Parts: sequence; C-alpha cells; structure tokens
Amino acid sequence: MAWEALYDNRKIDFSRLYVFRRIWICEFRFKASLYMPNRAIASPLPTARPLRLPASVTRARSRQPTPVVRSLSAARIGAQVRALRMAAEVSGGELAKTSGISASMLSRIERGLVSPSVETLERLSKGLGVSAPRFFGDQARRTDFCHVRAGRGVVVDRIGAVSDYRYELLGHLLSGNLFVEPYLVTLLPGADPYVTFQHPGLKFLYFLSGGVTYRYGGKSVGVRAGDSLLFEATALHGIEAIQTQPVSYLSVVFTLRE
Repeated sequence: MAWEALYDNRKIDFSRLYVFRRIWICEFRFKASLYMPNRAIASPLPTARPLRLPASVTRARSRQPTPVVRSLSAARIGAQVRALRMAAEVSGGELAKTSGISASMLSRIERGLVSPSVETLERLSKGLGVSAPRFFGDQARRTDFCHVRAGRGVVVDRIGAVSDYRYELLGHLLSGNLFVEPYLVTLLPGADPYVTFQHPGLKFLYFLSGGVTYRYGGKSVGVRAGDSLLFEATALHGIEAIQTQPVSYLSVVFTLRE
C-alpha cells in the first residue's frame, strides 16, 4: 500500500542520516586531534553527564591493625611467669622445651596475649619447679625491697616501763597483705623485767646475747644466746627475770594488714 511504501522510504532516509552523523562525528574528532592534541575534546553531541561517585567510595581507606585486647588477669599471670623464669635464669626456649609447650605460646603467655589453661599452668609450674598458685600472686602489682646497713636502723623511742628497751627497726615493706616488723632489741643497763606485752599477730624472738627467764601466759622458760621463741602474741608475754647481761635479741612481729 502507499503508506507502507512511504514508511519504507523514510526508514531508508533515517538510516542514511544515522550513517552520515557517525561519519561526521569521526571526521570532527580526527581533525580536532590534529590541531589540539593536548586538550580534552568535548563531544559535539553530548548525551549524558559524567557519573560522579560519592567521596566515601572514592576515598582511599587506610587499613589500621586491629587492636589487641589484653586481659588484666592474663597480663598478671604472664608477668609472673616471666619473673619466675628470669629468677630461675632459664631461657624461654629451655622452659618451653621442659614444659612441653611451643616457644611461641610461651611468648604469648608472658606478654599477656592469651589466657593459659590449667593444664598449661601445671606444665609451666613443673618446668619452673614452683607450685601453680605462684602464678596468681600479687608480686607483679608491687614489690618492695629494703636494705638497712649495720647500725642504720630507725630507733623507736619507748616510754614508761619499757623506756630502757632500745628498739631499732631493721626494715619496712608496704606491699603484700602481711605486715612485718623486724626489731633489734637491746636492754639498756637500767631495764627492768616486763611481762605484759600483748598485741595481735605472731612474734618470733632470737636471742643474740645474755640470758633471761621469759614468760608466756602461765609458762616460764629460761633462754640464752642462740635460743628462739615463736608464739601467738595475743597472750601476755615478756621478760620475767634478767639472768646475765647484756641482753639483746631479734624480735619479728607478723600481722595481717586490714
């Protein structure tokens, strides 16, 4: 029919127009590249805008290492293992071999990166020659050391009936749950017997010179240089009679901190 022929003719014209358009674009781009090689050539027939990605996509992301979370208890156990190993003068490789664990595992334990199992702690305790509870001590939290030279102790003044008992403090520590008071006690020439000492804790006495009769509660014993006494200090105690002079002894009192 006539309208079908007209449609076919228009279809051919459009095809020719499309081919002509493509040839013209290619020719334009070729000539532009000859005269302006360093300039960006815009399309004569732009059909779309360039796609712009958000900055969150195009920005380079720096990869940061994942922070290592250390357990406080694991860090304390690791510090104890390391301290005991160094005190025993054993290398990490030797301890790992005797304990039956890998050297890398021992290194991670000492750095507090892993929490060792009970079985691993048992192996380490055997390798170090200590008991497993030693790994749970509080020495890693704080450790004190006291050195008192001869004759440099702190003299503690006493009043009343024991004013002629010279007490020289030989050391003092602030760490731990046990409070220790070591004294060098010397009886001066005017000292009298005194049997009413009483206080909490344990007391250890080591006699360096002289001889006395010592009372504890309802019991009395004769002691001299080289003898020692250990007792609960909550009962009445003290020197009942002085036999030979000069009298001096080491007195150490142990009490728990409140």
